[in-house]
Amino acid sequence: MGCRYKSSLIQSDLYLLTCLRYIDLNPVRAAMLEDPSHYRWISYRANALGVADPRITPHPLYLALGITDNLRQTAYRALFSAELDAEAIADIRLAINQNQVLGNGRFHRKIEQVSGERREARPRGRPKKTVGGDSGLAGVQGDLGI
Repeated sequence: MGCRYKSSLIQSDLYLLTCLRYIDLNPVRAAMLEDPSHYRWISYRANALGVADPRITPHPLYLALGITDNLRQTAYRALFSAELDAEAIADIRLAINQNQVLGNGRFHRKIEQVSGERREARPRGRPKKTVGGDSGLAGVQGDLGI
């Protein structure tokens, strides 16, 4: 059984690092292993431990984590000292599942302006009814709480 490829346009800076953490921690969240360094199909071993991998091209944001390989690897490992919060995980999943952009409000508005399309992530299912009987958009993607 194959997986459908999904992607999402993301705003750089902390969003990229948060997405890298999300991806590198997926096998840990799935209880496949306890440490992401034991999974060879993610970038953690290259970014955190310096294991050479011809599939990995360091992003400028990763390179900005330190002036030497050792400093970058140490800084990358430090990103994993705290768990990724539930709101960040939910925002990433919502953006990916609905093919939406991931970023702050200003980034969303810029993408809408450039594309000419409204790009708002919506929660799954029917909109929730509010007290007045009209439906709202409860659970719409917000800024990552980083």
